[in-house]
Amino acid sequence: MPITEFLSRNAALYPDDISLVEINPEAREREGRSWTEYELVEMDPTRRYRRQITWKEFDEEANRFANALIADGIKKGDKVGILLMNCIEWLPVYFGVLRSGALAVPLNFRYTADEIRYCLDLAECDALIYGNEFLDRVDAVINEIPRTRLIYYIGSDRPGYAKDYVASISKMSSDDPGIELTDDDDAAIYFSSGTTGFPKAILHAHRALVHACLCEQKHHGQTRDDVFLCIPPLYHTGAKMHWFGSLLSGGRAVLLKGIKPNWIIEAVSNEHATIVWLLVPWAQDILDAIDRKEIDLSKYELSQWRLMHIGAQPVPPSLIKRWKKVFPDHDYDTNYGLSESTGPGCVHLGVENIDKVGAIGIPGYGWETRIVDEKRNDVEQGTVGELAVKGNGVMKCYYRDPAATAEVLQDGWLFTGDMAMQDSDGFIYLVDRKKDVIITGGENLYPVQIEDFIHTDEAVKDVAVIGIPDARLGEIAAAIIEIKEGYEVTEEDINEFCKALPRYKRPRKIIFDKVLRNPTGKIEKPKLREKYIGDSLVKVQITS
Repeated sequence: MPITEFLSRNAALYPDDISLVEINPEAREREGRSWTEYELVEMDPTRRYRRQITWKEFDEEANRFANALIADGIKKGDKVGILLMNCIEWLPVYFGVLRSGALAVPLNFRYTADEIRYCLDLAECDALIYGNEFLDRVDAVINEIPRTRLIYYIGSDRPGYAKDYVASISKMSSDDPGIELTDDDDAAIYFSSGTTGFPKAILHAHRALVHACLCEQKHHGQTRDDVFLCIPPLYHTGAKMHWFGSLLSGGRAVLLKGIKPNWIIEAVSNEHATIVWLLVPWAQDILDAIDRKEIDLSKYELSQWRLMHIGAQPVPPSLIKRWKKVFPDHDYDTNYGLSESTGPGCVHLGVENIDKVGAIGIPGYGWETRIVDEKRNDVEQGTVGELAVKGNGVMKCYYRDPAATAEVLQDGWLFTGDMAMQDSDGFIYLVDRKKDVIITGGENLYPVQIEDFIHTDEAVKDVAVIGIPDARLGEIAAAIIEIKEGYEVTEEDINEFCKALPRYKRPRKIIFDKVLRNPTGKIEKPKLREKYIGDSLVKVQITS
């Protein structure tokens, strides 16, 4: 069945239950209000501190938008771009697109004007809905996207070429438009992270989205009583597919607009969140704020918080050990996935396997895995190779790119480009991206292994290891290190710390700087390479 059926079911079974909450702590702080006052004005449309909708309201708004799209000429198989910051309209818009029979095409909120134009063109979008945060960027390319003939706008200062979203849906029926959908129908186009150039368009069917629901709920056991705190951007498969567990169970989700540590802890406490998905930097920031006594945990109600899980990037084991010291009662989990595999869950650690911290896990619910060599033959257990996955969540193709599709899809297997190894218990450890492996003097260096080690230094907030050219060795490892506030660390300190590593694995250059990450928490190594390779202005120390 299509994923829209889960929303219909929740609206019928739990019409008055709260489905979504949006909280905006920045707006609250800007007004200088306390959380109590914040709650008192929650429904004041001029002060959007906190908004909420029920499952029935969610379902009806999705139907209204679907009917608006159909009335404006959108047909089954058309594509609708979604360019919104996280907000309470986001998911009803997404499901409205699906209900119309069109494909939802979420866009990264960090895209430049040129990237917006490129992605709308690549996905052949017939319509676009966007928020006022993107007015200047869309304005800059509106005349270059003629195929995108229908524009909806959410916010003030609406341009003349766009239709007002609220006004458009207010005139429409709240009944399901009745467009027939099947598991095999195309549902959505997501974009790769674009860390190696302009992103690829990833086509998924309804079957894949439904599988993501089943996978997430199976892994984390969401019930109707759970409250999921969602912080990452909804345009990305990671955040949305984790929320799909709430969709399947009928549980509440809270969309937090902001990532400050005190905002996260406040939201967990005041919204009674039971499940929180964090990115590595946010978890580190929370622990650092607690260490600096900027957050007093005794002032918050956190006993209901049962699960903290991290995905989207390799997780330093030292971080989880540190987290468990502060929050010993939390279950911990991590998921591995790609947008090409409907986001997280094709490999899954499992809360019962805390002793395997450092591994990404075992095949997720409904998934198969292999580790293969360059000829795509299975390698022996304990040998590093490329990870391949297979299941109902695998993409149909890279849209309009058969050559790129053929490179990664073979007999239902998705070849991920990630290097991994499997231990004797069957647990998979992510070693690195295939393209990020550093070959120095004939030895393969896997940056993630070096990063995990350097993360164990209590003064290190974040680290990225990249390869840079070297006349004698071909490449050498350079470590870009971000130091925690309040610590003073020298290059000599890092070099001394790294003496515990085998000599060939020690970084040969140390650079103190901020580690660049994208909105989903992945280290932007191409940007780091661009910044540092051949930059004679960078002050580094080459170690012997």
